Amino acid sequence: MREPFRHQPHTRAQGRVGEEEAVLWLRRQGYRIVDRNVATKAGEIDLVAEEGETLCFVEVKARANRAYGPAIAAISRRKMRRLSRAAALYLARRPADRPCRFDVLAMDLSDDGWAFQLVRDAFPARFCGGRRR
Repeated sequence: MREPFRHQPHTRAQGRVGEEEAVLWLRRQGYRIVDRNVATKAGEIDLVAEEGETLCFVEVKARANRAYGPAIAAISRRKMRRLSRAAALYLARRPADRPCRFDVLAMDLSDDGWAFQLVRDAFPARFCGGRRR
């Protein structure tokens, strides 16, 4: 059994543990994971998934405590711009003529386990195969 999120030696290891929990949870919600940790010149996309016919670029934020606020608060305008650029590069390599959107999955850890907050269509995309949802 892997060590819990809080006991990871550094934030990158925590991110891997949190992302694995996110994948399991999203699958239970009906998402199909297409790609993970997609690196582009503009930045990294945590997860690319499908929900129905929609292609979703999913940003995962996990927090072990609320010292710096809830996980959902970690999505800044700068991060949104970086994700938009990364998604545009992703679509340039893998064109998709279907609706797409940006989702954010925030995960806050408590003594009772993970509290998940999924925000579908969290911010606008100005591209996505020419179609918006």
